[in-house]
Amino acid sequence: MTGRAVEETADHRSADIGGLLRPLAPLVLSALLRRFADFDSCEDAVQEALLAATQQWPVGGVPDNPKGWLITVASRRRIELWRSDSARRRREETAALAPPPGQRVSDSDDTLTLLLLCCHPSLTMSSQVALTLRAVGGLSTVEIARAFLVPEATAAQRISRAKLRIRASGARFEASADVALGRVTAVLQVLYLIFNEGYTATSGPSLRRADPTGEAIRLTRQLHERLPDDGEVAGLLALMLLTDARRAARTDDDGLLVPLAEQRRDRWDATAIAEGAALVTTALTSAPIGPFQLQAAIAAVHDEAVHADDTDWAEILALYDLLQALAPGPMVTLNRIVALGMVQGPAAALTQLETAEDDSALSGHHRVDAVRAHFLEQLGDHDAARRHYRRAAQRILSLPERQYLEARAAALP
Repeated sequence: MTGRAVEETADHRSADIGGLLRPLAPLVLSALLRRFADFDSCEDAVQEALLAATQQWPVGGVPDNPKGWLITVASRRRIELWRSDSARRRREETAALAPPPGQRVSDSDDTLTLLLLCCHPSLTMSSQVALTLRAVGGLSTVEIARAFLVPEATAAQRISRAKLRIRASGARFEASADVALGRVTAVLQVLYLIFNEGYTATSGPSLRRADPTGEAIRLTRQLHERLPDDGEVAGLLALMLLTDARRAARTDDDGLLVPLAEQRRDRWDATAIAEGAALVTTALTSAPIGPFQLQAAIAAVHDEAVHADDTDWAEILALYDLLQALAPGPMVTLNRIVALGMVQGPAAALTQLETAEDDSALSGHHRVDAVRAHFLEQLGDHDAARRHYRRAAQRILSLPERQYLEARAAALP
């Protein structure tokens, strides 16, 4: 076997083990938290157990009971930490060594409870994201830093501060349906942010980062299994599936961005589209309408059009009208203007764009320039369109998007 073949085999084996460890990580952490209660030391112990698995399993093989192996190794490490602690702290934790008699919690309950703990309101959004990816997603600090293009020290600092805040807040690992329903909105926002940052990276050489996107979908799917009647959970999962279904067609062979209207739809994932469309259809007819359901419905209209020209822009505009009434925001406003332009023409869109720029969140945003350039191009004002395409390109950090905007400017006569 050649050196390259050996490397590829090792990489494949490592990827397989990584895929096995990530869904086990929150379950192992939950088991330790029910026994020891202290989030900080339990999470550190689990990370060390995961590291030990990545080093030992490729050589000695995966154990018959991977979850039990991880719990055993992590528990031993946690006990070592416990023994080295002060007597006072040991006495405090002894009272929480075991759950109440008869308490039995399913794996899905554990995942939801852990998500709620990682999305504690005392944490900043960046800390919630980092802690969720590490404690629930099973990503290492290095992987989180690489995924979000920050130094490893920055990612480590966010995680450390998050754990300290959780300890200071007195939050505990306790399953509660009331708490779950009251704070599920925060969990959805964190998962949505993780997905978006992975699907369209805000900076860097790649349009997409696979780790955050895949983890967001996996965790949202687990949340949907735990809360199957929650329309917004179903809506978010549908939105992720319908959006990620276009992944293979979003870039060409050179890695350059391909806009939605020009994508090869035969490269879209038909299975993901069918699942997402079914999810949002059921949610809209059986639960109170929410923002994620409406966004998923818009994505479904795009995905179910056989050709770009078949897109029902009037329906999309109507859905954006509902979304703007239910959950107004700068990007909702901008996307609605795009739909309006497709229905009523570029002049109507440009008129509304002038008003929308009064919003400080949109003033100077690269997408405003890109949308204006698009409609100016449709009107035949190529000089103005070129100017706005170039200005949009100067304001964006994502290299693929910048290259696309520069190419649009260069292609104008």
